[in-house]
Amino acid sequence: MTQDVEMKEQQPVTSNSVSSSSPSTFDHLKSIASMIETGAYTREVRRIVRAVRWTVQLRKNLSASVVSSFLNFALVPGSEVHSQLSSYVPKDEEHDMEVDTAISAIQAPTKHCLPELEIYCYLLVLIFLIDQKRYNEAKACSSASIDRIKSLNRRTIDVLASRLYFYYSLSYELTGDLAEIRGTLLGLHRTATLRHDELGQETLLNLLLRNYLHYNLYDQAEKLRSKAPRFEAHSNQQFCRYLFYLGRIRTIQLEYTDAKESLLQAARKAPASAAGFRIQCIKWAVIVRLLLGEIPERTVFMQKGMEKALRPYFELTNAVRIGDLEQFKVVADKFGSTFSSDRTNNLIVRLRHNVIRTGLRNISISYSRISLADIAKKLRLDSTNPIADAESIVSKAIRDGAIDATLDHANEWMVSKGMGDLYSTNEPQIVFNSRIAFCLNMHNEAVRALRFPPNSQKEKEIAEKRRERLQQEQELAKHIADDDYDNF
Repeated sequence: MTQDVEMKEQQPVTSNSVSSSSPSTFDHLKSIASMIETGAYTREVRRIVRAVRWTVQLRKNLSASVVSSFLNFALVPGSEVHSQLSSYVPKDEEHDMEVDTAISAIQAPTKHCLPELEIYCYLLVLIFLIDQKRYNEAKACSSASIDRIKSLNRRTIDVLASRLYFYYSLSYELTGDLAEIRGTLLGLHRTATLRHDELGQETLLNLLLRNYLHYNLYDQAEKLRSKAPRFEAHSNQQFCRYLFYLGRIRTIQLEYTDAKESLLQAARKAPASAAGFRIQCIKWAVIVRLLLGEIPERTVFMQKGMEKALRPYFELTNAVRIGDLEQFKVVADKFGSTFSSDRTNNLIVRLRHNVIRTGLRNISISYSRISLADIAKKLRLDSTNPIADAESIVSKAIRDGAIDATLDHANEWMVSKGMGDLYSTNEPQIVFNSRIAFCLNMHNEAVRALRFPPNSQKEKEIAEKRRERLQQEQELAKHIADDDYDNF
């Protein structure tokens, strides 16, 4: 899923654009630094979450001079962290003059840098390097940031750490070295579990699943997913990614019904801005529905902004719907590169049997009796013995209940039975039950999403009142006992 992260191509920044955009962007970054400091001192994680969101909105305005100026503002000039991060930012003459002036101006009292602000500087530089397509330097910077995070154990850093984990994996994926960090991600996930860092757990679990699926290690991904600690999702984005990876695993394991539910839920919960991610979910969901024998509606492929990306799957759906094996082969060859990049080649191969079954179902409806030779001709079976292949295909379809017919082996005929009343079977009840279950699940998810997080301050006040009440009762009981003793 290369569209999992949407990266916009940055144009080279000129000196004029830097001078015009630097003051406002730099002022915003200073406000973000102040917000992080306040959140660290008051231990309010929501402030740090808001700071990360503002950073994502400002990333398109980041330039080398802005990042360097912020590093001089947030870090101690000349320190190890400042020197390390400054080495990744390209320098020019104006920037060198600014750095010299800043270092000479701050010589006396050395300011203390918070760990949260230091980790944020790592994150800012890493985002800048990835946007500038300097992947090797981003890889080195991300490794240094992970080494720094391992030495810290502060709950106010968890939000920043989760974003660093994401870009750490992305930088190695962009350089083609994703397998190198698998052991590190497993160690970080174990540490996050021991520290009850639930946001870090779900982020690292998704990164590990992506790592395994990138190399088609579906069995290992399922073992990790099944044995990972259960927790309530805190991030909608991470939960959508988890559902997408779960749907892919279930698809490979032939559990198409569960895979369909996970993929459709991921596409529905994904934000509207994540168009690439939603397209990937819809592509896999279309394949799964075709494997289940369903035909997706035309409106699925006509969604705004997705027509071009879903065009190969639209033509594939038409071939499956008609049951034309020749047209199916043409579509598979025409869009082979697209299916290969989407990692759906193996699923397309599985669809061949569905195409044959659909074509055979259309034949059984159209003809009350037809020879096996004509069936092989209509299905366009290209084999050395098409009649024998047609006989085996018809036998299997009759056994599976795909068609209601009998096979006359002596005359090499297929005799179709008359169409029965569909409403005399359990099929309408099954479909109606599945729709009711879908609506109930959606209602339960909506109710669960409306729940507010526990108010620890209110619970603390209730506990204090309970403690005071118990103390008063104990004192009252003591006085009553003393009075009883005096009366005795």
